[in-house]
Amino acid sequence: MIRKHLPVWGTPLALILVAMLLASCGFKRKAYEDPITKNTQQPDKILFDKSINDIEHGRYEEARLTLNTLINTYDSSEYLAKAKLAIADSWFREGGVHGMAQAEAEYKDFELFYPTMPEAAESQYKICNIHYLEMEMPDRDPDNALRAEQECRQLITQYPNSKWVLEAEQKLRDIQEVLAEAEFDAGDFYHRKGANAAAANRMKGLVQEYPLYSHADEALWEEADSYSRMGPRFRANEGDALAEIVRNYPLSPLAEQARKKLQSLELPVPEADPKAVARMKYDKENYHRPGMMHRATAFISGKPDVSHAAQTGEPTMTNPTPTIPVSVPLPVQAGVNEVTVAPVTDPTALDKLPDARSNPAGSGGASSPTGAAAGTPASGAKETPATPSTPAAAPAAAPASPAPAADSKSKKKKKKSDKKTDAKSTTAPQDK
Repeated sequence: MIRKHLPVWGTPLALILVAMLLASCGFKRKAYEDPITKNTQQPDKILFDKSINDIEHGRYEEARLTLNTLINTYDSSEYLAKAKLAIADSWFREGGVHGMAQAEAEYKDFELFYPTMPEAAESQYKICNIHYLEMEMPDRDPDNALRAEQECRQLITQYPNSKWVLEAEQKLRDIQEVLAEAEFDAGDFYHRKGANAAAANRMKGLVQEYPLYSHADEALWEEADSYSRMGPRFRANEGDALAEIVRNYPLSPLAEQARKKLQSLELPVPEADPKAVARMKYDKENYHRPGMMHRATAFISGKPDVSHAAQTGEPTMTNPTPTIPVSVPLPVQAGVNEVTVAPVTDPTALDKLPDARSNPAGSGGASSPTGAAAGTPASGAKETPATPSTPAAAPAAAPASPAPAADSKSKKKKKKSDKKTDAKSTTAPQDK
């Protein structure tokens, strides 16, 4: 007897698997985030509802055509701002490199045209989210991470009362976790290589810029170890790094070792900061380990693991500043010669004032254009006789070129005045 086998697709288990597969392939209607609940029969409202229905069912091109028709036809419609935002949302949902770039441009336009609407903060948040989703591993190109950090900071500073601020702050902590991880990898490479000055400089800058980094205690420990290898001259720097572990990361497994190291160096051991204790306890209690599926497929997706990012604390809101290793000597600033430029107000200044360029090398004073000594009045100027308290004029410098015959009279007058001044200054009063 030949037993007839039912086809596999006829079994209930196969039907269940097919249903699960169809559900996971995206054949599910996703509701639009910002619908308009007012039910009217106005033509602009009908166009808007049709476009939203197309967006929810993945017909993005048709939805954009309908929204552009609404914008161009009903320029005074109350749904104009919503239509502009819906166009950006359609590009965001479509995804892809081209779609995300178009979505960012549309969100920027919405902020430009409607800066006071509540949806402006949402647009800025979605721009931050675009670069956050495109962020790569710490050892890859950090461009999207840096852009996401910049956009999230702009949301926090530009819309501080928005409901999206808390989510933007958490995303900013996640982003800075990835950026700090890249800096830690570079500093750890220098530390293992033996470039102690470079390693200490990297780790110090890392902790200063990203104090909420989950491995900041390890960065400080490697910084202290790098200073210890550089010799006793950097003993104070080593102590500062160890003291920061004890003070700001008291629940770290390296805190006790840092205390013992400070005692061996005969340096003071600081007390733990209560705020740091509360922050580390909160992060430990709210830590969520990624699932097994996420850990198994992380290398395929290329997305960074931000599960260890801080859950509380103020993220860094300033750009990192470059630091210089302590082994590099600082330039000595003995004095700064400042050269100022001012407009010429006297058109005869070149004829009256002395010109230093006509001085020979090594001469002490500036000579006039005629070769006379500094302080000699120009031709036609009145001479003031010197008083006994006035010091004698400096001897005339050797002329760089033969003086003109027209100045011979002024030279004779100068010699006579110098003789009179010397005679008055050398004559002492007689006692009666």
